[in-house]
Amino acid sequence: MDAVLHALSQAGVMGWEILWALVLGFALSAVVQAVVRRSSVARLLGDDRPRTLAVATGLGAASSSCSYAAVALARSLFRKGANFTAAMAFEIASTNLVLELGVILALLMGWQFTVAEFVGGPVMIVVLAVLFRLFLREGLVRRAREQADRQLAGAMEGHAAMDMSVQTEGSFVRRLLSGDGFTAVAHVFVMEWAAILRDLVLGLLIAGAVAAWVPDSFWQTLFFEGHPLAAKLWGPVVGPFVALASFVCSVGNVPLAVVLWQGGISFGGVIAFLFADLLILPILNIYRKYYGLRTAGFLLVTFYVSMVAAGYVTELVFGGLGAVPERSRATLPTGGVTWNHTTWLNIVFLALAALLVVRFVRTGGIGMLRMMGGAPQHGDGEAAADDR
Repeated sequence: MDAVLHALSQAGVMGWEILWALVLGFALSAVVQAVVRRSSVARLLGDDRPRTLAVATGLGAASSSCSYAAVALARSLFRKGANFTAAMAFEIASTNLVLELGVILALLMGWQFTVAEFVGGPVMIVVLAVLFRLFLREGLVRRAREQADRQLAGAMEGHAAMDMSVQTEGSFVRRLLSGDGFTAVAHVFVMEWAAILRDLVLGLLIAGAVAAWVPDSFWQTLFFEGHPLAAKLWGPVVGPFVALASFVCSVGNVPLAVVLWQGGISFGGVIAFLFADLLILPILNIYRKYYGLRTAGFLLVTFYVSMVAAGYVTELVFGGLGAVPERSRATLPTGGVTWNHTTWLNIVFLALAALLVVRFVRTGGIGMLRMMGGAPQHGDGEAAADDR
């Protein structure tokens, strides 16, 4: 019982320390999503040219941070005519190049990891595009599209179909400061929290349990600490396997990344681990349902190779520049709740969150929460527009 309470205490303290940063990150993300319309996204992603992939990356970075919603939205875009490579680039960016992830990484691990995430993400997309160009056959894409058109439901299907952006015309500031803009920000903010809350709590619990129960010697042996070259070569290879078995995605895997970094995994290994939230076992099963078993296997192999490559590139670049931070700078908070700057920041941003939640409830948000976990019904969201 003492061990369980210690793990829960660790998880609770970590959650308190990052709370204000999560609210800030999701609020900024909601502002972006409130003015970015999905209606024309598929039209912009019709091929796999470099410019199109760059557009897909930018649009993905302005989209949902929930890995399940990102996977569902990528399939929706693919069904509407988006190129398969562009849809996958959008998916990678929408879960790994988002504002809230960067904020949490900077808070818990240092700005170097935030920069590395935004450097490694495009590297992964470029490597994936090359692999698709070399090995993806038209027959496989055709079968994937046929499977996708069967509309088998996966997690966060309804959330992925919702476009909550402002539909009125005008400048960015005018649209954002309008009543519709306030409502759109509130809806995106709450729905994003609802989408990632399970993974966030699970990630904190796993990180707390690992920090409390797993001895440092285990991680030091697994990651070849004390053998610098072997550790750098091994880290990006093993990082995705740790993620695959953790069942944690989105920003929920950042606390566990702190534990792995403290345990001796290489800098590039951390980046590969963070990217591998798109290869956890539940999402691999969704790939199977969405695109078929062969395509799911193809995505597993190509995504893994791309993640490892991105890990190696960030290791080389940041190591060469001397920008790899000291491990001691990344710490899991253990001091409990005290009256310090974190507490005051949490109070301020919890007030902001409360304001957005009240707006969400008063503008019909509860009904949207009920439908977000499954496929939208006729008359709801973009799926209904397709039927019409």
